[in-house]
Amino acid sequence: MKIPFLLLLFSSCIVFGQNKTENTTILHSTDEYIKPVNNLSTEAALELANRMIKAASTKNKSVSVAVLDASGTTILLLRGNGVGPHNTEASRRKAYTALSTKTPTLLLLRNAEQNPDTKNLNTLPELLLLSGGVPIWYKGEIIGSVGVSGGGSPENDDWIARSASIPETGITTSK
Repeated sequence: MKIPFLLLLFSSCIVFGQNKTENTTILHSTDEYIKPVNNLSTEAALELANRMIKAASTKNKSVSVAVLDASGTTILLLRGNGVGPHNTEASRRKAYTALSTKTPTLLLLRNAEQNPDTKNLNTLPELLLLSGGVPIWYKGEIIGSVGVSGGGSPENDDWIARSASIPETGITTSK
């Protein structure tokens, strides 16, 4: 008699214990938590690099180029023939600076020189206030950046970097 009574008592605890429902409140829709990010593809990085190298060749220059995606990750890094080894890292840092500030580095350099409050930007470890870095835009959003070094002058590096556009696809160096 004791065993059936205990089984009945125990089974009721299990059944009623499982009926507790928790109220979960959805704070936001999934769209508010997860955002798609446009990024440059490897194919786009190669095309941008080819366009910059071609632009450099019109000035009889061999350059180092870097292409970063929207997160600042290096997609492509090329050192031109005969270009000093420091130019490769400079290209990457120029691209990173343009990406993180959403500003071409020549413009950033000139603006920083004119404003004593921003002159110390060059003390941040990854930023490099030299011309030749340009953000890459698609439909008003930054999707990456490029950096160029070894063009022979600040204006050449900037001009070569700005040649990294694929306008037929909407990928440009200006917003």
